[in-house]
Amino acid sequence: MATAVPSSGLRSRLIVPTLAFGGTLMALMQTVIVPLLPALPGDTGSSPGTVSWMLTATLLSGAVLNPVLGRAGDMYGKRRILLGALAVMTVGSALCAMTTDIGVLITARALQGTAAAVVPLATGVLRDELPPHRVGSAVALMSSTVGIGAAAGLPLASIVVQHADWHMLFWVTTGLGGLGVALSWWVVPRSATRTPGRFDVVGALLLTAGLVGVLLAVSKGGDWGWRSPLVLGVGAAGVLVLPIWGWHQLRVREPLVDLRLAARRTVLLPHLAALVTGFAFYANWLATVQLVQAPEETGYGLGASALVASLCLLPGGLTMVAMSPVSARLSAARGARSTLVAGALVIAGAYVVRVFTSEQMWTIAAGATLCSVGTGLVYSALPTLVIQAVPAEQTAAATGLNVLMRTIGQALCSTVVAVVLTTVTSTLPAAAGGGRYASLDAYRIVFALAAAAALAAAVTAAAIPRTAVHPAGVEARGPLRRASRAGS
Repeated sequence: MATAVPSSGLRSRLIVPTLAFGGTLMALMQTVIVPLLPALPGDTGSSPGTVSWMLTATLLSGAVLNPVLGRAGDMYGKRRILLGALAVMTVGSALCAMTTDIGVLITARALQGTAAAVVPLATGVLRDELPPHRVGSAVALMSSTVGIGAAAGLPLASIVVQHADWHMLFWVTTGLGGLGVALSWWVVPRSATRTPGRFDVVGALLLTAGLVGVLLAVSKGGDWGWRSPLVLGVGAAGVLVLPIWGWHQLRVREPLVDLRLAARRTVLLPHLAALVTGFAFYANWLATVQLVQAPEETGYGLGASALVASLCLLPGGLTMVAMSPVSARLSAARGARSTLVAGALVIAGAYVVRVFTSEQMWTIAAGATLCSVGTGLVYSALPTLVIQAVPAEQTAAATGLNVLMRTIGQALCSTVVAVVLTTVTSTLPAAAGGGRYASLDAYRIVFALAAAAALAAAVTAAAIPRTAVHPAGVEARGPLRRASRAGS
C-alpha cells in the first residue's frame, strides 16, 4: 500500500528537523528518569536497587537493539524500523505514566530503550535522501541532538518532580513521542536503498546474550559486589558468548554485522574513538550533577538542588547544537578526521581545566560547556567518518555499531565514576552533620581519567587514514543510489 508523503520540496525542508526531533526524544527518554530515582522507591514500594533497574533496562535494551535494528533498517527499510522504534518508545512512556508497579515500570523502560536506534536509522535516511552537499551538516545536527535531549531532560524532570506528580512527566513524553511518530510518518520517505537477504536471527540472539552479560556485570557490579558469583558468572558468560558470535558472523553468508568490514582501519578506528569518547562525554554529566549537589560542609560542594545542577548542563546541550554547523564546515574544509582530533583535544583540555577550577558555580558550568563543545565536534564527525567508509546499504548497521561503542563507553564510565566517588571519600565532623562524601580529589581523579580517555580518542583519530572513503561512500553515491533505486 502506498504511503502518503508530502511533496518532495516540503519533505526536503522538513526531513532534517523531523529526524533531529526524533534524536532529541531518544536522549530525553534516557535522562528524564534520573531526577525521579530518589522518590521512586517510596512511591513504588521497592528498594533503591530495584528502582535502579529502570536505568539499567533502558541501557541494556538500547545497546542490544542499536546494531540489530540498524541491520533491520538496512534490510527492510529505514522508515519502517524508525517508525516502529519511535512507536515502541511511546508505548513504553505511556505505560510508565499509567502505573506504579515496579515490574511494569522496568519493562516499560526497556521498551523505551528501542529509541536508541533512532540516531543510526536517521543517519541512514539522511544519507539516502539528501544531496551530497547537505549530508555532512545534517548528520552533524543529528548527532548534536544527544546533547540537547540530555540537557533538556534533566531540568524538565526536576521541574515536574517539584511541582507535580512524576506520572505527569511520562504523559508529557508520551505526547512528544506521539508527535514524533506522526511527523516521521508524514515526512520521512520510504527507504529505497536496501540490503537484500535473510536476517541473521542466530547472530542477533548471540549478540544479545553477549552484550547483556557484559553490560549487566559492568552496570550492576557495584550493587551486587564485584566478586559475587552472580557478577562473575554473568560477566564470564557474556565474554564467552561474544567470541562465539564473532565466529558465527565470519561464517554466515549474511551476517548481522560485517566484521570484515568493521575490522578495516577506516571503520575500526572510528568505533574505538567512539568507545573512549563515550567514556569522556558521560563523565561530564555524571560528575557535574553530583559535584554541584554536594553539601557545602564538604568544603567544595555548593549544596544546590537537582534543578540547579541540571541547569548547569543546559548551556552545554545548547552549545552542541550550535556547534553542529561549525563541525560540518570544519569537516568539509579539513576532513572529518581533523574535526574528530580537534574535538577530542578540546574535551581533554576542558577536563584539565576542570581539575583546577571545580569549586565555583560559574567555573563548573563553563568547564561543562567547554566539554560539550568538544563533544559536539566529536559526535558530529564520527558518523561522517563511518558513512564515508561503508557502502550505502550498510549505513544504519555501521552507525548503529558506532553508537553501541559509545554506549559501552558510557556504561564503563558510570561504573568507574561510581567506584571512584565511593572509594575516595572524606568524613564530615559531627558538628557538620557527619557522614561520608566523595572528596574533591575524587572528582579530580574522574576528570583526569576523562581527559586521558579524550586524549586516547585524539590519538586513535589521528591514526585514521586521510583517504577514508569507501567506493560506495558519499562522494560516489549518486550513480550507486540511482542503480539501487532502479533495482528496488
